[in-house]
Amino acid sequence: MYYQGNYPNNPNNLDGSNLSSAKPLMSPPDKWLLITVVLLLVLGIMAVFSASAPKAIAAGVSPLHFVARQFIYLAMGVAGCWFFSKIDCRKLKPASLYLAWLVFFLLVLVEVKGQTVNGAKRWLDLGFIQFQPSEFAKPALVLCFATAFQKDNVLFTAKKLPYLIVFVAIMLLIFMQPNLSMLIILSMTMIAMYFCVAGHLKQILLLFAAMLPAGWLFFMQEYQKQRILTWLDPFRDPQGDGYNIIQSLIAFASGKFFGAGFGNSRQKLSWLPEGHTDFIFAIIAEEFGFLGCIFVIGLFATFVFRGLIISARSDDTYSKLLALGITFSIGFQALINMGVSSSMIPATGVPLPFISYGGSSLFVTMCMVGVLLNISKRRIERIPTRNLMYERR
Repeated sequence: MYYQGNYPNNPNNLDGSNLSSAKPLMSPPDKWLLITVVLLLVLGIMAVFSASAPKAIAAGVSPLHFVARQFIYLAMGVAGCWFFSKIDCRKLKPASLYLAWLVFFLLVLVEVKGQTVNGAKRWLDLGFIQFQPSEFAKPALVLCFATAFQKDNVLFTAKKLPYLIVFVAIMLLIFMQPNLSMLIILSMTMIAMYFCVAGHLKQILLLFAAMLPAGWLFFMQEYQKQRILTWLDPFRDPQGDGYNIIQSLIAFASGKFFGAGFGNSRQKLSWLPEGHTDFIFAIIAEEFGFLGCIFVIGLFATFVFRGLIISARSDDTYSKLLALGITFSIGFQALINMGVSSSMIPATGVPLPFISYGGSSLFVTMCMVGVLLNISKRRIERIPTRNLMYERR
């Protein structure tokens, strides 16, 4: 056999100039992750409409008021997801520290002119837009830690000092709001990312020791004590602190195995005040029953499973850390929300990702999913094509 055509050793092509250039191929994004997110979003729109319609009617507006606004938030989130899915995640490295300091500046504005809702100052109203800056701390700090620990697992070094400073600064401002749930989510996400790079146990214990005074101050607050006591026995104050959790448990009990049916929840009829936000999982439990709860839990478990697979398959440490941080942050937040709704942990205000009503959480979560989808596009080196022609003598 012999060959003719474009090949480096071919006498007719000694310089190999006709070889096609080798460019990396991009595989499609993880389809199972995408399907899971779409199912969660569809379920979220359904749940928001069902849970918010009575509240809207009571307020004298259209029953579609909240779900229409949720559609706007969803459109913004989808646009953000598409944008970040098209950008190579490694191009976000130089901007990570700047983004974190921008979040810090926004949190300072919250302290200066933020709105206080239910005793917590978390919202920033700029006139044309109202949002919760602490939500943006999740992707900002995940990006910072992925950038800081992509080369080594040493916690305290001169190069990591700027990242540690902005982390502590953001955590202090969130502490001042106060926002215990966000502090827990951010802290556990950072610890999970540090474990991912085989972090030293001594340094983790040292970090915990440094955080103990802040935790002690939090739990010494009177309202935090009341939350723990209420969690242990919600019927000690059924018309006060224990009201929400009792109504949530009634919703779970009313749903039984198959549920009351979509739109047939009774607890949303003014008995469960935060049915479309923090306690939306209870409304799902009442309308879709035990099977509906298992379905939602299964979707989040699938999301976490696919996220961990994406992290494990990533080609570089930065992408591994970024994928892990995003997956853990969203999954852990879902766990907290469902735990609060079912009274497995003390009450704390945190939305259910993809499902609860709210623009800040939905937009940020979808942007993080966009980054995760980009990481899932495995980069495959193209083998240079050679236009070979074989002839058999």
